[in-house]
Amino acid sequence: MKINELVFEDREEISRLLLLGLTFEDIGKAISKDKSTISREVSRKGMDRTTYRALKAEKHARKEKNKQGRKRKLDSNPKLKKVVLKRLRKKWSPMQIASTLKTDYASDMNMQISHESIYSYVYVLPRGSLKKELLSCLRQERKYRQKRSKKGNPEEKRGKIADMLSIEERPADVADRIIPGHWEGDLIMGKYKRTALGTLVERTTRSVILVHLTGKDATSVRRAYAREMKTLPKQMQLSLTYDQGKEMSEHKQFTMDTNIKVYFAHPGSPWERGTNENTNGLIRQYFPKGTDFSKVSKREIKKVQQSLNTRPRKTLNWQTPQETFNKLVAVNS
Repeated sequence: MKINELVFEDREEISRLLLLGLTFEDIGKAISKDKSTISREVSRKGMDRTTYRALKAEKHARKEKNKQGRKRKLDSNPKLKKVVLKRLRKKWSPMQIASTLKTDYASDMNMQISHESIYSYVYVLPRGSLKKELLSCLRQERKYRQKRSKKGNPEEKRGKIADMLSIEERPADVADRIIPGHWEGDLIMGKYKRTALGTLVERTTRSVILVHLTGKDATSVRRAYAREMKTLPKQMQLSLTYDQGKEMSEHKQFTMDTNIKVYFAHPGSPWERGTNENTNGLIRQYFPKGTDFSKVSKREIKKVQQSLNTRPRKTLNWQTPQETFNKLVAVNS
C-alpha cells in the first residue's frame, strides 16, 4: 500500500476528527498522513467538512481504483485490437471502424467498440512510434480557404476558357444525385506546383479515380482523363463538373473523345464541387502537401484509389463506394 493511501479505518477516523473540529494538519498527524491527502479526501466528489462520510468516500475510492485498474478493451482483446489497428492503418476513421464492426461482427459484442474508445486509445498511448503512426492515420481538420480579395474579378485573373458550358446549364437531375454517372474533377498540386494528380469523383457513389499525369498542361490532362473515363461502363459516362482551371481548356476535344459534357463551376465557388473538395481532403491523407508526384508511380496511385474506394462511407450507409458503384452498374445493365 502507498504511504498516503487511505483505508476504511482511516476514513472513519477522519470523519470522527472532523466532527471534533480538528484542522486537516492535525488530522493528518493523528493518522500519519499528509495534510494534502486529508484535504483531497474530504473534498472527494463534492463533499466538505460538514458533509464528509466515511462509507460514501470508501465507495467512491473503490470505484475509482477499479476504473484505473481496468484494462482498455483494445488491450484486453488482441483480436479486436488487430482488426482496429489494421483499419486505422488503412486511413479509416474511428467512426467508420466502429460502424462496420457492428455489421461484420453483429453477434459478437466482444468485437465491437465505440469510436470514442478508439480515439481515446490512440490519444492516451505513450509517446513513441506507434502513437505517431496512428495519429498520422487520423484525418486532420482541414483549414478553410482564405477569402479571395474583393479587388478585381477572379474570373478575369484566371482568363476565360473558350466556349464554356456553365454549371447553370447542367441538368437539374445532376444536383439531385439520383442518376449515377456524373463526375466532379480537379487537380491536387504537388511540390512547388510543378506536378499534379488528377482527381475524379462520381457524385452518387463517391467512387474515386486518381489520374496519373505526366504533365499538368491542358493536352496531358485531357488525354489522361479521357483514357480513364473510357474504361467506365457507358451508363457511368454522363458529365463532368470542373472548376475554371486552364488545364481543362481542351474540354471540347475531351467531349469529342468521350461524349462526356463538361460543365464549369463559377470562379471561387468550391462548394459547387463539394464532393470533389471533400474527397481531396481524404486524398491528402495519403499524399500530403509537398508531395512530388513525379516520384509517385502509377501503381502507388492506383493502390490509394483502391483504398479510398473500399473505405465505408457514412453517406452511403456505411457501404463502400466500390460496392455501391457495382450494384448500380448491375441494376442498370
